[in-house]
Amino acid sequence: MIQMFDKFNSEDRGQVGIGTLIVFIAMVLVAAIAAGVLVNTAGFLQATAEDAGQESVNKVTNRVEVLNTHGTVGGENDIDNITMTVRLAAGSSSVDMNETSIKYLSDTQVQTLTNSSKSLTYANKTNFNLSKVTDDDGSFGVLNSMNDRYEVRINTSDIENPSGDLTGGLSTGEKVTLEITSRTGGTTQVMLTMPQQLAGKTQGEPVEL
Repeated sequence: MIQMFDKFNSEDRGQVGIGTLIVFIAMVLVAAIAAGVLVNTAGFLQATAEDAGQESVNKVTNRVEVLNTHGTVGGENDIDNITMTVRLAAGSSSVDMNETSIKYLSDTQVQTLTNSSKSLTYANKTNFNLSKVTDDDGSFGVLNSMNDRYEVRINTSDIENPSGDLTGGLSTGEKVTLEITSRTGGTTQVMLTMPQQLAGKTQGEPVEL
């Protein structure tokens, strides 16, 4: 019996058990660290997806709606100015017209316009001008209510003649595209064709576009 027990080394068996335990604990720690990394990564990806989704929504919803447009007849049977009445588009949050740009594209000119209302009372070749029609809370420049209405005025004569030779604005039949883009990227596109008949119109007379 004594010889039989000698075949088992209790010290060796204890060492093997401790080694297995150490390996097991190490595996648990690695798994915990990996799980933490996965949770953090999932949280980061979720936040990024939410930001991207909100940005996409803003580009679609945060924009203006053009209610009507008219032009002003110049001295050479052309359109010297374009005026648009704008409001918030349905579902849009507030739009700051001071941070809104208008891209003007005609057959001969491409120009990006910004708001000059704070410093100028008129539009020129690089600025549009804003005037109030209705404003519920006196926050002029910011469309934050569906009842707010502003007029946006664009000086086509200055844009079409950057050299200042006063040869006129947009002639009959000419087309112009206006892209109104808010700070968040929401864009409204307006395509206008000048009236075919301007003869007989007096200078300064408004005509529907």
